[in-house]
Amino acid sequence: MLNRRNFLAGAVVVTASGALAACSKKEASGGGGSGSKTITLGFSQVGSESGWRSANTKSVKDAAAAAGITLKFSDAQQKQENQIQAIRDYIAQKVDVISFSPVVTSGWDTVLKEAKDAKIPVILTDRQVDSDASLYVTLVGSDFELEGERMAHQLEKVLAASPVNPVNIAVLEGTTGSAPAIERAKGFKKVMDASHPDWKVVVSQTGDFTRDGGKQVMAAFLQSHPEINVLFAHNDDMGIGAIQSIEAAGKKAGSDIKIVTIDGVHDGFVAMSQGKINAISECNPLLGPQLMETIKTVLNGGTVDKWIKTKESDFLADQAAALLPKREY
Repeated sequence: MLNRRNFLAGAVVVTASGALAACSKKEASGGGGSGSKTITLGFSQVGSESGWRSANTKSVKDAAAAAGITLKFSDAQQKQENQIQAIRDYIAQKVDVISFSPVVTSGWDTVLKEAKDAKIPVILTDRQVDSDASLYVTLVGSDFELEGERMAHQLEKVLAASPVNPVNIAVLEGTTGSAPAIERAKGFKKVMDASHPDWKVVVSQTGDFTRDGGKQVMAAFLQSHPEINVLFAHNDDMGIGAIQSIEAAGKKAGSDIKIVTIDGVHDGFVAMSQGKINAISECNPLLGPQLMETIKTVLNGGTVDKWIKTKESDFLADQAAALLPKREY
């Protein structure tokens, strides 16, 4: 898999193929923002599986409108074949630039080469791929491995304030094969293995990033592993779904079972303000403005980082009530 940590920290010139694509599209679009022709963006979204994804979609749509960029939008409904077809449709339509948030990390080489041959630059958003980095210009998104590490450190704080012994962790994983599921698990395990031999993951299974998935899988966890006293959910929605099953089993979320999640959506903060989620590590979905700025830079022949990271924070339950009114998603 492409390792994000190997990306250059400083600004880098767009790869040769990406630069050629950008120059070609600049000529075709009159400079991509110079006013001679409106930029057309083909964007393929993963789906609408969570509150985070809905906020991300809104951010892209709003930012495109504000930037004067014509947006062709498609919802892949969590199916890679739908995204590949959407990208091929955008190529056939001769859009100026293609962006997508990949369902999974692998299987993109062929369609990315088709875009490269058509001299259409590709900008990844939110999630990485394990393809040759020369096949896309840049990634605008989060460091998922770091999010997993941050979440482990948040759990340290939760357990320091309210210890449990032994620490029996259940994990609700994201969609199998997706970058956030792989990298968040990796980051969490990295901290756990290095510093917490007393922590034990007793069960781990995908909830597919959905609230219903979290509810169903957590119900099964509680039947097979009643000793669970910590839940790490790869996103807020699965954690919120799990809370329903925890309460249905007569247990108290946030107390009998400590809950830590990743995302920071509004409903997650509501649950945290109620003491049902103990900590959240933010994954910022508001990538639209950064994406539109990057598109204009690329189409005007400018340089961009190979990986444009988003700014994110961590939160504990005692901060939630004060911060909730200020949350933008």
